Amino acid sequence: MSGVDRLPTSNDEEMETAVGAAAAAVRRGELVVIPTDTVYGIAADAFSHDAVRALLDAKGRGREMPPPVLVSAVTTLDALAVDIPQWARSLVEEFWPGPLTLVLHQQTSLMWDLGDTRGTVAVRMPDDPLALAVLERTGPLAVSSANRTGRPAALDAGAAEQMLGDVVTVVVDGGPSRGGEASTIVDATGEGRVLRRGALSMEQLNAVVAPLGMSLTDEG
Repeated sequence: MSGVDRLPTSNDEEMETAVGAAAAAVRRGELVVIPTDTVYGIAADAFSHDAVRALLDAKGRGREMPPPVLVSAVTTLDALAVDIPQWARSLVEEFWPGPLTLVLHQQTSLMWDLGDTRGTVAVRMPDDPLALAVLERTGPLAVSSANRTGRPAALDAGAAEQMLGDVVTVVVDGGPSRGGEASTIVDATGEGRVLRRGALSMEQLNAVVAPLGMSLTDEG
């Protein structure tokens, strides 16, 4: 493992150092590992074509599997997506920050290349103070689970460093993952489909959208 800084966050000073180092690395176009409320993630500047390509290469993925984008505020959603249905906004109000990823029609003016997205973007606001602190300094990040494709997602910084230490420059060590289960992915570009089951159940989701006359279908 060459050149990776694994930074602890056991007190405020260490947290500031780790967050600052991760944000600086992202601005340089480098890859970093950050904790989230689900599993550890490998992150890149969403607006850097080279960084996103490096992320996909690190994961062993092609352009047909574009990474989701993490944001630090609900208000960022309208800067990234258009035609957001009211039922999707209700899910955001209930479950953000948290383990809900929404697939939406992306703003056509966005100057990024996340892969073969077919005009969509998957967006989530994580419920993790370290992730949010990094995001507040960097803006939207392309983030995928910190693992090589086909291997289990990293639940601690050590596992992430073992798998990805040769391609990232900073690992923010936030201790063991609190969640351990991936986010639930909901496609909000049409009638409402659950693409991946995760930390949120169908019952939880439908309890929010039912008053709006909606019922999500389960394809996860």
